[in-house]
Amino acid sequence: MKIVRTLLVLAVIAYSGWLAWPVLTPFFEGAPLDVAWERARGLIEAGGGLSGAALWIGAVLLYLIAAVMLGAGNPRAAVAYFLGFLADAVLRLAIDRSGGGPAEASIQADTYGGGGELAQRSAEAVAPTGLPVDPTWLILGVLLLIGVLVVVVSQRRGRRRQPGQFAG
Repeated sequence: MKIVRTLLVLAVIAYSGWLAWPVLTPFFEGAPLDVAWERARGLIEAGGGLSGAALWIGAVLLYLIAAVMLGAGNPRAAVAYFLGFLADAVLRLAIDRSGGGPAEASIQADTYGGGGELAQRSAEAVAPTGLPVDPTWLILGVLLLIGVLVVVVSQRRGRRRQPGQFAG
C-alpha cells in the first residue's frame, strides 16, 4: 500500500506542476520576473478574470496540500484533493464553455513572439483528434479516479489485536 501511496503522491505533485507550468517556465528559462507576470496575466484573462485565477491558484495549492497530507498518511488528504478537484473542474468547464482551451491560453500568453496565427496552428496541433470522448471529460474522469484512489489509500487502518492483548 505504501508503493501505491507514493505513486499517488508523485502523480498529484506532477499534475499540480503541470497546471502551474505556464507560469513556472519563465523561471526555468532564465527570463525576468516581468515575463512570468505577463504570462500569468494572459492566463487570467483567458481563464475568466480574477475568479478564474483564484480557482487556478486554489487548485494548484490544494493539490499540493493533498499530496503532502497523503504522503504523511493524513486521512484528510482526500478532502483537500477533492476541493482541488472541484476548483479544477469548475475552471476547466468554464474555459471549455468560453471556447478556449488551456493549451490555447498558454500559447496566446507566450510572450516570446507567439502571434495569433502561430497560436491557432499550435492549438490545432495540440488538440487530440479521433477521441470518442471530449478531452475535458476524459481528464476529469481520470482525476476523479485518482481521487477515489486517494480516498482508499488515505483511510487509516486499525491495528488488529491478538486475543489476550490489552486494549490500552
